[in-house]
Amino acid sequence: MQQVKPRIGVIGTGAIGGFYGLMLARAGHDVHFLLRSEYPAVREQGITVESQVHGELNLHPVQAYADAADMPPCDWLLVGAKSTSNESLAPLIAQAAAPSARVILLQNGLNNEQQLRQWLPEDLHLIGGLCYVCLYRKAPGVVVHQDNGMIDLGYHSGPATGEQRQELIAAGAALFREAGIKAREMAELDTARWQKLIWNAPFNGVSVVLNAGTQALLANEASRQLIRELMQEVVDAAEACGHRMPEALADKLLAGTQRIPDYLPSMYHDWLHKRPMELDALYGEALSLAAAAGCNMPRTETLLQMLRFIEAGYLAE
Repeated sequence: MQQVKPRIGVIGTGAIGGFYGLMLARAGHDVHFLLRSEYPAVREQGITVESQVHGELNLHPVQAYADAADMPPCDWLLVGAKSTSNESLAPLIAQAAAPSARVILLQNGLNNEQQLRQWLPEDLHLIGGLCYVCLYRKAPGVVVHQDNGMIDLGYHSGPATGEQRQELIAAGAALFREAGIKAREMAELDTARWQKLIWNAPFNGVSVVLNAGTQALLANEASRQLIRELMQEVVDAAEACGHRMPEALADKLLAGTQRIPDYLPSMYHDWLHKRPMELDALYGEALSLAAAAGCNMPRTETLLQMLRFIEAGYLAE
């Protein structure tokens, strides 16, 4: 008897959702995409990923929807939309989810799962997904993929307990591996999120304030030192909150970033297109948790204040 593949839905088909959704669909999975402003372009032209790793990929036709109510019930949901829209995302997730669906939250920052959980039906399994990937949206339905693509998965909350949680995470990781994407199964989600934040918090914010990509930031002694000091603040905060970080992690991340193509992080693109930035998820939560643990992050706090000023200026236009 042939095994029926699970139905996968993508909520937020931007850079993240478009890339992972396309890869899963090309591997033969039944993938359905929810879109808003990009719906007409994707219906006409499909989704294209211009990848420096895999070459140019195109998915056409696309099972695309402008309304979550029109989607079939999905066994797995990949949520690629930014954390700034989590409250409005919850009803869309509930509409598109099959009973006991697995919801993988592909967002940057800390405590996004905790925030979203309060608005989701109790029977849904909420899984944290940490994406290690360099990509950006070039145009409606067009994603540029520069490097990597690995994903970490960790169970956050839902009706599963004990071994059931590990089985769900293993099943999710298997879906990505079938699509040619490296996936790791994480027993402890919070530590992994702090570890990713060590890169994300400095490079995202500084790229906006200094209007520069990774290579320019690393080539200049002053900006490289600033990035290094911001990274160390996040390391210190993570350890103050009980999350042991690998030795010399900041220096290893700097060396690794030097080897990849010049990259403009996601917050830079939010600033460029005058969209709300993920300031609470990337900075506010870390500052709050660090303060509760008795750890100060003065450089990070200053960076957040500058970013709030910048964001307030263009959102008021």
